[in-house]
Amino acid sequence: MLAGTIAAVVVAAVLVAAAGSEVYAVLGYRAPGAVTVFGVSAARMVADLAAAVCVGSLVFAAFFTSPRESGGVCADGYAAVRAAEAAGWAWAASAAAMVPLEMSDSSGQPVTDVLAPDSFSGLLHALVEPKAWLTTSAVALAVAVSCRFVLSWRPTMLLAGLAVAGVLPPAVIGHSASNAGHDIATNAMLIHVVAAALWLGVLVAVVAHLRRNGARTALVLGRYRRLAFWCWTALAVSGVVDALVLVPLPQLLTTRYGAMVLAKAGCLIVLGAVGVALRRRARGLRGLLGPELALMLLTLGVSMGMAHTPPPNLLARGVGPTAVVIGYDLPVPPSVLGVITTWRFDLVLGTAAVVMAALYAAGVRRLRRRGDAWPVGRTVAWLAGCATVLVATSSGLGVYSSGMFSMHMLVHMVLNMLAPVLLVLGGPITLALRAIPPSGRGNPAGPREWVLAVTHSPPARALANPAVATVLFVGSFYALYFTPLFEWAMAQHWAHELMNAHFLLVGYLYYWPVIGVDPAPRPLPHLARLGVVFAVMPFHAFFGVIVMSTSTVIAENFYRTLDLPWAPDLLADQTLGGAIAWAGGELPLVLVLIALLTQWYRHDMRQGRRENRSGDEELAAYNAMLAQLAESRRR
Repeated sequence: MLAGTIAAVVVAAVLVAAAGSEVYAVLGYRAPGAVTVFGVSAARMVADLAAAVCVGSLVFAAFFTSPRESGGVCADGYAAVRAAEAAGWAWAASAAAMVPLEMSDSSGQPVTDVLAPDSFSGLLHALVEPKAWLTTSAVALAVAVSCRFVLSWRPTMLLAGLAVAGVLPPAVIGHSASNAGHDIATNAMLIHVVAAALWLGVLVAVVAHLRRNGARTALVLGRYRRLAFWCWTALAVSGVVDALVLVPLPQLLTTRYGAMVLAKAGCLIVLGAVGVALRRRARGLRGLLGPELALMLLTLGVSMGMAHTPPPNLLARGVGPTAVVIGYDLPVPPSVLGVITTWRFDLVLGTAAVVMAALYAAGVRRLRRRGDAWPVGRTVAWLAGCATVLVATSSGLGVYSSGMFSMHMLVHMVLNMLAPVLLVLGGPITLALRAIPPSGRGNPAGPREWVLAVTHSPPARALANPAVATVLFVGSFYALYFTPLFEWAMAQHWAHELMNAHFLLVGYLYYWPVIGVDPAPRPLPHLARLGVVFAVMPFHAFFGVIVMSTSTVIAENFYRTLDLPWAPDLLADQTLGGAIAWAGGELPLVLVLIALLTQWYRHDMRQGRRENRSGDEELAAYNAMLAQLAESRRR
């Protein structure tokens, strides 16, 4: 690992030196000096490597080790958590160092100047990059401190998720977040960064596990091979998508950035070949892990050079204000045909919808192969819910939702009030628990145990509490649209993506205890469920009325910046959005009421049949007793 790290540092230094001050000249910035130029690359390499080790160690502890019967981590899991703690401290420190370095890099001032109190506070407020690294540093610090006190297995899953979230802020502020196509490029980079951190980090954890002669080596290597395959696939697809946005094909061979893209692609191809060898060979795997790790570190060095080199499309000419803000142009107003035929695939939520549908179908297929039945209605509901998410985020609805308030509100209603209804009726948790076998006593926890751990965790129980879910479901409307939060989220693609994911998740949490097929952590009687549904209806109607009647345009500055010539009347579009919120909020709730009353009726019928069977048994026993008494009297 040391040799690979040294090679990565050398490669990054050479590429950064070769780029020189080109990126500053392209952006019109003043060069901040060699200390900043090389300091940014060095600190970022340490931060990225430490982040990967932290993420990978926690993932290893959560998904590659066997929890004790008491729920505590085993010796291998404890060692991985301790490694994550050490890496977390290094990650937090290097990310904190990136804050003044990014200030210097973006402003063109020497590091010593930006550290002055007045300059530091002003630049921190004005620049996005320091905020992103400060957020990452805070997350890394929280993970490192938490690792110190973790002795149970279940919290490692939560910490692994938190660590993965910590690697995302820097990913949304780089080259991919600039200019036309940044919506696609940013989504691709989010997938790319997560896949890279998981692969590199888990590989380091596996190598450390083998060196300390950890338990269940064969099982660990088997899980690592599967993880590496999917990470490689995600890296390849997201890397190609990102490259197509940033580098026109002819410039792959004529620009420095294009050459580095090809070099990184070559490293990825070789890594894929190593992965094939790992999958085919039952012996000698340890000898291949070392070269694989060295090659991944070398790829990391190339990535550092790419971060300091301007891509050809960084400041492309002829890009309109709409494309600069949302990533693409909207030359014509929406129409029914346009909404149906216009597609821009959402790499995050669209991919999630496809993956959820595929996993569900695989679970149903496994049950049928085993001879077990699964209700067709549940399958139809789940697949329809996944299709609804895909259409809402990737069709013309999703395309125009970034530029029109009315279309955004329609997507909000679909993601928050229609798709979750269909998804909870699919019963995915019940299907998973029936289709996935237990991992076995003494073995590392498997997918079935992971599902149980997540659904029975304290955060899941708290969020699925009907009172909490109802407050989130209703309060999100008012907290988002009647504060500056909405305008800020619309201007940042990653925040817009997070907003859509929030709509979907909150809707699922609300409908789960109301009409969900899966048992809720806090089950409600049907009368209480009916009360929960009626409780939210006035708030939705009131929200729609407020939006329709207000004379203030929500997020006016954002929509004015788009400068859409066919949408000059923003207030009229907002009024339409309010009407959609009013009608679109009430209609799904009517469907929910129908589903709830149907479930209530079926529950009472089943209860009645059980009572009848019980009554018949009691009557038969009573008659038998009378017959026995009559027989004894005759004797």
